[in-house]
Amino acid sequence: MKTILTNTTKGYLFAFISVVAISNVYIFSKAALSEASLIQFGVYWFALGFVWNMIFAVYRKKLPSIAQFKRDHYLLLFILGLLEMAGTYFFFLAIYTIPNPAVVSFIGNVNPVFVTVLGFLFLRERFNKWELIGIGLALLGAFTISYKGSAVLKDIFIDGTEYMLLSGVIFSISTIIAKKNVEKLGPSIMSLSRTFQLFLYSLGAMILVGESFSISKTAFRNIFIGSGLGPFLASLAEYQSMKYIEASRISILGSSKGLFVLFGAFLYFNTLPEKHQIIGGLISIAGVLFITLGKLMLRSKAKAY
Repeated sequence: MKTILTNTTKGYLFAFISVVAISNVYIFSKAALSEASLIQFGVYWFALGFVWNMIFAVYRKKLPSIAQFKRDHYLLLFILGLLEMAGTYFFFLAIYTIPNPAVVSFIGNVNPVFVTVLGFLFLRERFNKWELIGIGLALLGAFTISYKGSAVLKDIFIDGTEYMLLSGVIFSISTIIAKKNVEKLGPSIMSLSRTFQLFLYSLGAMILVGESFSISKTAFRNIFIGSGLGPFLASLAEYQSMKYIEASRISILGSSKGLFVLFGAFLYFNTLPEKHQIIGGLISIAGVLFITLGKLMLRSKAKAY
């Protein structure tokens, strides 16, 4: 008997695939960045990511849909590309700067806070006490993870924390725009446009600063694997999940990525974060879950009226 998956099941399945894929991005990008500069990394990472996305778009016959796009469609893709460029730059700069990729992932759990606050400011979305508790826990978790033990303001947080927070703000804006337009643009084209623009920006930066195209075989191997997981699989699966389930439900699974990264970093690098960072990571995961619970409760009340 043929099993037919419901849209909700498909949404969660795509979200889970995205989480596992993006978790491995932290591992393979950290390994590659130990041997290649940030600009070299970006050129190869997004060039390969564009190739994977192009193959998929051609296979699914999605390219002809671009001919139907209007000027506002291209403008949206351009804006999303600019946001992704800035967010991605700070994201990989954080991975390059912070020794353990699991710590980067745990700090990233503060991102739903930005999405909630931006939704309140610009979309007039309400939030309840559960979301407020979640925001507090997420911020407490991020502080616990990042705290370096110094009383001096400039040395209070570990290096790289500011990059991850900047990345989170930018990606939150991008997420809100993408969610509103995923049906109009299509997941495949959004993912293809993202990787193409990021490749062009990286290539332009390489030419501008005169970086060498030469990298080691092991760096290329890690980029080859990671680019298939990140710019292609994770990005495409996340956009696909947005078609079937709400962004808040995606956040439930997304909050667990730190645990996958923690396990992967231990296997790949044989390192673990400090005890207080693991505790902070668990607090931040709880914060994301409370925020998500609050959003689901608000939507349930709205449907009841």
